Amino acid sequence: MLPLHATPGDQIAPLTPVRLLTAWTFEPVLLGVIIALGAIYLYGVHKLRKRGDKWSRARTFSFVGVGLGSAVIATQSALGTYDTVLISVHMAQHMILSMLTPLALALGAPITLALRTLPQRPRKWLLSVLHSRFAKVICFPLVGFTLFVISPWVLYFSGWYEATLRSAVLHDLLHLHFILVGAVFFWPLVGLDPVPGRVVYPFRLMMTFLTLPFHAFLGITIMSANRLIAEDWYTAFGRAWSPSPLRDQYIAGGLLWGSGDIVGLVFFGTLFVQWVRESQREARREDRRLDRLEEQARRAERSPR
Repeated sequence: MLPLHATPGDQIAPLTPVRLLTAWTFEPVLLGVIIALGAIYLYGVHKLRKRGDKWSRARTFSFVGVGLGSAVIATQSALGTYDTVLISVHMAQHMILSMLTPLALALGAPITLALRTLPQRPRKWLLSVLHSRFAKVICFPLVGFTLFVISPWVLYFSGWYEATLRSAVLHDLLHLHFILVGAVFFWPLVGLDPVPGRVVYPFRLMMTFLTLPFHAFLGITIMSANRLIAEDWYTAFGRAWSPSPLRDQYIAGGLLWGSGDIVGLVFFGTLFVQWVRESQREARREDRRLDRLEEQARRAERSPR
């Protein structure tokens, strides 16, 4: 088994299909945070249902099962075990933490759950944060879009990525960075929680569509590079098993390109379904309003003058 943060000089077994399923390395602190978040969410759901209110099972599954579950797989499974050994494994981890995890967490609507279950004082604190100037700036869609698109370029084409490989603390902070940047981008666009920065659905769809070529271009750039990213780090391992470092980087670029498009299209579809449902709700509200007006008109005609 590899240590929590594999470095050159460690004994590293080849990543086989069997090890992909069995090479788990548990990080107690990170795993504890994930379990705590899941427990808090489930307690809120229990509290809500205990008083007779409903909460969607789909939201619970999205937050706990997909959101937190994907974070566990990305950081505790073979992806976390080999993420400093193979850049392709790191890239798979990157896409999970920056796209799938925050999207699923947002669809779980944890802020809405908190507002419905927190005591009065903590609820006021949360509302004050949501209404603060900082929240309005950070949730502005163009801010999230810029961070989401630019940060991978800065990470992989500067010295920052190699620095995260050489420091366990920076490595863990990078995981947190992926999730936070994804959350800043996805949360206002998904629109389930009452966060600032919510815009009309056509603009949300446009923002999502615009991210696809940026991920594709970055992926193609990495695939076509003749020089290794963090070359000194990866060549120092001296791996005798495939893929070679340059081939591994090519695979990483392909994963970035392909998975970015797939998750982006899933998000695009999610927004489209939300838009249709919102339009249907608006139509039903308008029908009820018109029915009330017609009923008032009939009553006015029947009333004696």
